[in-house]
Amino acid sequence: MTLLGDLVTALRSGAVEVLDLTAPLVDTTPILLLPEPFGNTLPFRLQEISRYDDRGPGWYWNNISTGEHTGTHFDAPIHWVTGRDKADVSQVPARELLAPAAVLDFTAQSAADPDFLLEVDHVKTWEAEHGPLPEQGWLLYRTGWDARSHDQEAFLNADEKGPHTPGISVECARWLAEEAPVIGVGVETAGTDAGGAHSFDPPFPCHSFLLGAGKYGLTQLQNLALLPPTGAVVLAAPLPITGGSGSPARVLALVER
Repeated sequence: MTLLGDLVTALRSGAVEVLDLTAPLVDTTPILLLPEPFGNTLPFRLQEISRYDDRGPGWYWNNISTGEHTGTHFDAPIHWVTGRDKADVSQVPARELLAPAAVLDFTAQSAADPDFLLEVDHVKTWEAEHGPLPEQGWLLYRTGWDARSHDQEAFLNADEKGPHTPGISVECARWLAEEAPVIGVGVETAGTDAGGAHSFDPPFPCHSFLLGAGKYGLTQLQNLALLPPTGAVVLAAPLPITGGSGSPARVLALVER
């Protein structure tokens, strides 16, 4: 047990820091809003059962209601039609919930252009400086969008043409799905696709290509600014909902200091 013992010692001493990449779940947590006739997810709600009163004198507890894809959440392959014959969230192997991460920082580009798209050349340039993307790891795409996470309107950034949020190009999504060694993509926005991805060909390429390839998505991440470009390990812990297309998740990162 030397390796695990060393890890515990490093955690206690602060040599390995645990960072929370999760947005708190509250009733104002931003959610995607789809136009009619499409169905929409529920916002998060907390309903009190008892709080040290005549309904339960010694205990406090609540019912919760929410959608699978509300707040910081995990997209399982079955979430998209291209992955409908693949894993639901309860079938994702536990060993794949703990994986190394590469953090690609495009906050300046996204601040200048909210419709900024990550291209294959951007990733290749990053690899030339930092090394290859991690095998069976996450590509975490930092855009600075987590600063908007307390404001539904600013977070979706929509006008009459739809949302304007940064994302990934069609070709880059295809490359990440078919050629890159990663198990999935994590973003700070409401979904793994760009706000304007409804008009791409094909529409919503991150969902279509990555989930169709049996890979995963993480969304509405926070605090990516605290992570190094390489070396962090991410723990993504969704609820194992049988038949579930995804789940709210607590996402943590381990970083050596």
